[in-house]
Amino acid sequence: MSQRILIIDDEENIRRVTRLTLQAAGYEVGEAAGGERGLEAFGDGSTWDAVLLDQRMPGLDGLETLQRIKKREPNARVIMSTAFASIELAVDAMKLGATDFVRKPMTPELLRNAVTAALAKEAPGFSAATEHAGRRGPLIQVVTMNGFTILPSENARQEPNERRFLVKGPSGSEHEVLVEIDEEAVGYVERMIRRTLSAENSFWTSQAERLLSDFLWREGNVPASRRLTVTNVDRDELPVAAHWQSTEIGQNLEQ
Repeated sequence: MSQRILIIDDEENIRRVTRLTLQAAGYEVGEAAGGERGLEAFGDGSTWDAVLLDQRMPGLDGLETLQRIKKREPNARVIMSTAFASIELAVDAMKLGATDFVRKPMTPELLRNAVTAALAKEAPGFSAATEHAGRRGPLIQVVTMNGFTILPSENARQEPNERRFLVKGPSGSEHEVLVEIDEEAVGYVERMIRRTLSAENSFWTSQAERLLSDFLWREGNVPASRRLTVTNVDRDELPVAAHWQSTEIGQNLEQ
């Protein structure tokens, strides 16, 4: 009997592509447009083997939907997905019982692997990410559309304005890349939102990760110098910065 996967996402095109990818892999797939419909489709959870749940949705967001799913079925396997990953979000998702946490957009291979790994886990809620969290905080894996994987570096020695990442290439190569946070970018954000987000703040981790991801997608390789610098922030990111939690990066990564 085919295993059944429920997709909860408010974007129809993403649901369609995800459904086709999983059906091609032999799964039986259901869809729900948003958190409330997702809860209706989930029911008591007895008919679903795993749930692929988007975080940013109107109405009930992913974390609230996850919490309600886990109340109904504590052993539910729920893979959280988001295009706006942050350390805080990963921590919250894992605390609420998410089986795994992946960043959109996902390649078909990453999607299938995430579902396969979730279904193979005997104890929902355990994953490489949660195992890593017991040591240094959650491991957030980012996979670019051209096959590069970005992970936080195990090298914890870094200055407050530095972020180190391990980049794994499609061919299996591995390189550490250092992303620096320019003080002028920090000052610009502070002036625009009228609050302090020091270079240690996890908001800058998200900016560093995005800069590196965009570079890998555009250039198809790691930077020759193994270094990049965040020199500016898009105006569209300012509302995000204005509401960002004040959590410092060191508090997250070295607990």
